[in-house]
Amino acid sequence: MNIGEIARRAGVSRSTVSYVLSGKRTVSEATRQRIQAVIDELDYRPNASARALKEGRTRTLGLVIPPASQRLTDMQLGFVASVVEAAARHDLDVLLSPSGGDHDRSFERIVTGRRVDGVVLMEIRLEDDRVTRLARTGLPFVTIGRTAEAHAMSWVDIDYAGLIARCVHHLADLGHRHVALVNRSAELVAAGYGPSHRALAGFQAAVAERGLVGTDVCCGDDTASGEACVEQLLVTHPEITAVATINEAALPGMQRALTAAGLAVPADFSVTGVAAQHWAEDFRPPLTAADVPMREMGAEAVSLLLEIIAAPGSVPRHRLYSPPISLRSSTGPVRVR
Repeated sequence: MNIGEIARRAGVSRSTVSYVLSGKRTVSEATRQRIQAVIDELDYRPNASARALKEGRTRTLGLVIPPASQRLTDMQLGFVASVVEAAARHDLDVLLSPSGGDHDRSFERIVTGRRVDGVVLMEIRLEDDRVTRLARTGLPFVTIGRTAEAHAMSWVDIDYAGLIARCVHHLADLGHRHVALVNRSAELVAAGYGPSHRALAGFQAAVAERGLVGTDVCCGDDTASGEACVEQLLVTHPEITAVATINEAALPGMQRALTAAGLAVPADFSVTGVAAQHWAEDFRPPLTAADVPMREMGAEAVSLLLEIIAAPGSVPRHRLYSPPISLRSSTGPVRVR
């Protein structure tokens, strides 16, 4: 079934049917209803490819993710799912593309191949060549995370500095004087990964403000690394009574190390940080944490991107999320050892 058959049955021209389908020109209500009745009778659905070609759009968004050789963290997977779900609500497809390492050609195809109408870019570094490349091409894009100088681009992000600072203040209020930050991996920190640097800045500022003794360590994004990290902390800094972390993937290992050391949470040791809600709730006891609103952030990123696609010259918009610290059961008053 095609537009010509609809036009014949409705007794109108092909262009009139096209105007009704696209909404580009006004058609009398009586004519519109007659055409719509034929469309409903024939159960006609416009060919998506043909429609996209006519509109000059692909109706596809690009989502640039970390290298495929790396196992995505649960939070990263959550952002992927939230972007895909939000795009689907707008009847849009999502093309996933890894970047970094051996995957730069995939990113370049996204940028230059006219395969997408816009891009959502994840895992942003303070100085990010991908952002610079996208800005130069004029391809609409939005980032989850932000660079050091992010005023000229649209982004959504978590206030890692502010949230980790609030975690430190919470621990200080409970009497903890020696605290640690368990950050992301040394490789990410060296690469200028935004959340790691901002979390460290917030940690250091709060420690200084409250007159605490602070230690910061890097940790890989997995259970084994979390266990090894806390084991080492307990050996080299036995005075530490609490940690804050942004490394949710390391939480099970951190818990294992504390249990093996005979430390009860929170009676002997407190743990807090920034994490996805289900990671926090799976910790034992449940983790006092700022719950990352992944679903809302993915939806906001897609919404911002669609605004830019519709109005390329629009003023960049920013959304910094600062969710409250959910007080659960993993933090308590310091216990004198």
